[in-house]
Amino acid sequence: MILRELFIFIAAFAAFASAVSAYLVAFHGAASLKEVLSTAFAAVIGLYAGRYLERRLIRG
Repeated sequence: MILRELFIFIAAFAAFASAVSAYLVAFHGAASLKEVLSTAFAAVIGLYAGRYLERRLIRG
């Protein structure tokens, strides 16, 4: 269970970081590491908040 959550966290962080980096390079010409990591971290926090809410709503 913990290993699955760790895998989800790492995969989500990598996916969001690559998407943010691609967006910044494509539309702004440069991507700083600070912007990419902070935005990816915020997206992963939002992902986990959504998963938590979803689980709570299913249980009623």
